[in-house]
Order: sequence, then C-alpha cells, then structure tokens
Amino acid sequence: MKIEIYSPTIRRKEMDAVLTAMVEEKIGPGDRNRLLIQTAKEQLRFDYALALRSPAVALHVALKALNAQSGQAVILSALSPRYYLQVINDLQLVPLYCDVTYDFPCLSRELIENTLAKKQFDTAIDVCAIILHHTLGFVPDTAAIAELGIPVIEDISQSYGSWLKPENKKDKQDAEEPAAAAGKNEKEEPQVKFDNVFCIIGLEERDMLTSGGGALLFAMNRKDGSALRSFSGIANEYCLPDINSALAVVQFKEVQRNTSRRRDIAQMYSQASLSLTSRTKHKRFIAINDNEYCNYSFSLILETGLKDVVAYAKKKEIEIENAFENTIAGAGLCDSCPVSSSLVLRTVLFPMYPRLRSQDVERISRLIMTLP
Repeated sequence: MKIEIYSPTIRRKEMDAVLTAMVEEKIGPGDRNRLLIQTAKEQLRFDYALALRSPAVALHVALKALNAQSGQAVILSALSPRYYLQVINDLQLVPLYCDVTYDFPCLSRELIENTLAKKQFDTAIDVCAIILHHTLGFVPDTAAIAELGIPVIEDISQSYGSWLKPENKKDKQDAEEPAAAAGKNEKEEPQVKFDNVFCIIGLEERDMLTSGGGALLFAMNRKDGSALRSFSGIANEYCLPDINSALAVVQFKEVQRNTSRRRDIAQMYSQASLSLTSRTKHKRFIAINDNEYCNYSFSLILETGLKDVVAYAKKKEIEIENAFENTIAGAGLCDSCPVSSSLVLRTVLFPMYPRLRSQDVERISRLIMTLP
C-alpha cells in the first residue's frame, strides 16, 4: 500500500464540529470565527487577532497595518512561500532576498545584516518590514532579529506548538498539585513570547493546524493590537467562515496530542538517519534548540540531486518530495541566493503526520536507513 507524502489530521472531533456548523446552517463568518480567536488567545495570550480567509490576506493586512508605502523594501528569505512575492508585488513593495545557510533554513540577524551591507538596492529605499518565515518548522532567533529595529512579521504556520513539551503523567501530577493548592486554573498554558510586531498562523492544508484554508493574524501587545483593530470592520468576504473556524477550534485543542505523536515519529526517523549518515554525506538541518522543535517535517539534505532518491522511494511505494518546491527560490524567482538554490535541488521531505500508522513509520524508517 502506497504511503502518501501528506495527509491532514482530521479525526472524529473535527468532523463533528464541521457537521454541527453545517446543520445549524451558520457557515459564514460569525460566532465560530470569534470562538476560534478566543480559543487561540487562551494559548497565545495575544492582545488582538483577526481570523482571515488566507495567509495571503493576513500578510496583506499586516503590511498595510505597518503603513507600508509603495517603493519600500521588505526583507525575506528566498525559501519563503511564493505567495509572499505576490502580496509584495501587489502592494508595489520591493523584495530584498536573504540567503540561508546549509545548516539552518531560516533567516538570522547576521544574514540580514550581511544582505543590508551589500547594498544591492538603492540606499534611498526604506526597509519597512522583515517577514520571518519559520521554514519547515525551524524557529529562528527572533529576539536577535528584532534588535535590528525593523518591524517583524513572524510566520509560525509551520512551527506552531514548538514550545509545547511532551506530557509526562508524573510531571503533570506534580505540576497540578501546587497549582490546585494555589487555586489556579490547572489547564492554563504558559504565556508564549514573540519578539515581533505581527504574527501569522496559517491554517492551510499543510500547516501545523488546518481549517481547510485561512489564517490568524495577531499582535501581542496593545500598541500593535490597536493597529490591527483599525481593520476590525473588514468585509466578511475577507474573514474566515464559521465552517472552517469550527475545524480550526478543534485543531487548536488537539495540538498537544498531535505534537506528541510527531515527536514519537521523529525519534524513529532520527535513529534511522544516524545509520544513513554514517555511510553517506546526506545530512539534516540543525535546530537551534531540539527541545523546541515541533517536528513539522523530517527532511534530508542529499549529497546529490533528488532524482535517484525519489525513484528509490517510489519502488518502495513511499512518496517523498522536494522540500522547497513551493518557495520563491523553488519557483525560480530568485537567482541571487546560491545556498537556497542549492537546497532547492537537494532537500527532500519524508511523510510526517500524526495519522501515520506504526507499520508505516517502520517502513519509512527502513527507507531512510537504506537510501542510496
């Protein structure tokens, strides 16, 4: 039986929530849209948020909230999603591409500073924002990047849940006892710190959370929240419908369960890759902190191109794919970032989603161990 590269994690709870919305005939933006925002706020403690129909709409609103003007520059990674470029072009902004390193697929303060120092653009152009994509779920050093003093729009669509730790029954019991004694809410999650101006959580099919399409755009503090509140009257056609919001609400509530399952799968893949890398030059990206990686994906940077490895996996009835096919560099829209261009040709993704069966995880692990 063929193992697909991706499958959305939709269980009975999600289906029941969507069916309930359909039966009540309330599928346009309404109460469930507001419930989604409240559910997310309980985990993220943001000041204000909008639930919108797509990440592209969210990015457009974020840049407008920053009062981005035609001709200003936006800093972004060449491995960012290609829709970023469409939004930037629509707003008549200037993309300023940063390359990455072979060890880490996200931007860093040093890379941004190096790009600015090269002065590959008119020095009269102002930089209005940095769009910081958490590529393949890896989390960059946002605090250091924020110190540059340039507004940051942080996209955590692929890294949501990176701060969640594995549940341990004993640890959970030990934590609950003093909380109960103090009269605190036992279910309260720790506040998450984001060093940004605005933050996007995509809810598309392949994001960590999905509503079948859509995005949350939020601001952590009151000042930035006020900028988003100016868009509170945005037309319903831009807002996430209730039928999608109902699905997303359950996804937020199930994130701990799904993240734990991803962690278990990643442990098996990692063990298999140790055997592989001992005899080949295939390697993995290095997370800044492995304990804070959500295991959105399992990727390998191949010694050579993708063709032979993809063909080998196909014989084993396992689908694998180019990790950066849908990025700006992957679409051939940026030729000034050689490392990104190289990674586009040599980085492969393996199936990694909570609905994988144990026997499928074992098959994929064996594939990883025996790659040519």
